[in-house]
Amino acid sequence: MVRNPERRTALVDAAIEVLARDGARGLTFRAVDAEAAVPVGTASNYFTGRDDLLAQVTGQIHQRIAPDPAEVTAVMQAPPTRALVAELMRWINRRVAENRTGYLAMLELRLEATRRPELRTALTQVIRETLDDDIRFHLEGGLPGDRTAVVLFYLAMTGLMLEQLTLPGVVPEAEADGLITALVDRTIGAD
Repeated sequence: MVRNPERRTALVDAAIEVLARDGARGLTFRAVDAEAAVPVGTASNYFTGRDDLLAQVTGQIHQRIAPDPAEVTAVMQAPPTRALVAELMRWINRRVAENRTGYLAMLELRLEATRRPELRTALTQVIRETLDDDIRFHLEGGLPGDRTAVVLFYLAMTGLMLEQLTLPGVVPEAEADGLITALVDRTIGAD
């Protein structure tokens, strides 16, 4: 396998774009080569097969959609209140809109994982670790709400993301902020 890390990253990023635009069926080495604007056959020099490419995409998507640690630090300067929890949820929602491609690719990976046991195992591990990190962040940050509240936020926000990415007219964007506030208020309860 070729050892040019910049080219490998460019190919994985191209694969994310193809996955988001064309779905899992459209994710071929040829499509990745075309998206990355490299000679035909380049991707096959970097990945042993489709499963290897999907595994690389799984890791790279999380790097692309992860928040900047400096931004997290800045946001967490506010007192740990319900209002901050609601702002964090709205922030997540804005980040989905700003990185639509990354989140659509993640949805495609989830669907593909229903047909590929190896991918399902890897993706489950990555998502579980992310959820555990979110729970730890919430509890260690002294934010109101317990572990169950964080899991409920995760499930509700995942549903909201799904609707906004796939059928945005179901939950109009103008209603999202109010729904997020209601979610936090009803999940955590009164101050």
